[in-house]
Amino acid sequence: MSKKNWLQAVTSICEARGHFKPLGNRHFAALIEADSTLLVTFETVQGMQALSDRAQPLGWDMVRDHDWSHLCLASDGDTWFRDEDVFEYIDNLIDDGFFDEFEQVIFYGAGPCAYAACAFSVASPGAKVLAIQPQATLDPRVTEWDERFVDLRRTDFTQRYGYGPDMLEGAQQAYILYDPYQRLDAMHAALFTRENVTKFRMPLMGEALQTDLLELGQMAALLTHVSTDTLTTLEFARLFRARRDYPPYLRNVMAHLDRAEREDLLIALCTNVTSRMNAPRFTRKLGEIRAAQIADQLEEDG
Repeated sequence: MSKKNWLQAVTSICEARGHFKPLGNRHFAALIEADSTLLVTFETVQGMQALSDRAQPLGWDMVRDHDWSHLCLASDGDTWFRDEDVFEYIDNLIDDGFFDEFEQVIFYGAGPCAYAACAFSVASPGAKVLAIQPQATLDPRVTEWDERFVDLRRTDFTQRYGYGPDMLEGAQQAYILYDPYQRLDAMHAALFTRENVTKFRMPLMGEALQTDLLELGQMAALLTHVSTDTLTTLEFARLFRARRDYPPYLRNVMAHLDRAEREDLLIALCTNVTSRMNAPRFTRKLGEIRAAQIADQLEEDG
């Protein structure tokens, strides 16, 4: 489906149950009104089309399965939503008392969209925030160590809705998910250290945590726990146990142990994985280790 036809389909669905509003050339807002819980997601058009079998906003699953209301702020590409048209739209929602109409409001995003979820959560004091791998800012005076987004360094992150961690001051609770082995993500996560922020580490999951959580089927559960104030460290650990059967994570662990030359742990991992699932890479690695051990023993025996 072309982007034009896709936008027409989204517009038609939203106008029947809420509204659709273009916000300049690179953004739009799509609202579906239902129950008293409002989920505000920040997403990219490309992400919707890549991550959803139906090429739909992530929040529409929560509309369908839980009857939540949903406001999607979408961007064409990664913009961090630093756009005056977006600012004006949020300002108008505040002036109209839009967020006050709901019993609870949850902001969500991943990566650049997680930055936006944190930054714009200030529009709804008392909101909850779920942010996956957020950047705190791209202002080079603060994060010059992050060289991933140098082309955005001229973008103004100092004015309204600016520094992500500060914008969380009015949130009831914010949850930050990150992989501590992704050094730059971990450095940004450190900047979000606040009394009302809980950080959950997802070690060795990699650089695409949102994709992993969707493939693990954990996204809806996370959002539901945020809604019911039950996303504790223990509950997150229970949810995160699903990674034990997730091949990309297991491959990351194997590579990490291999680089660290932790042979005993590598043998234990490969043995465990091959006993539970069809895993050719782990079978080959276990064979390589056993062959090397035999060769070493023969050399020692002379």
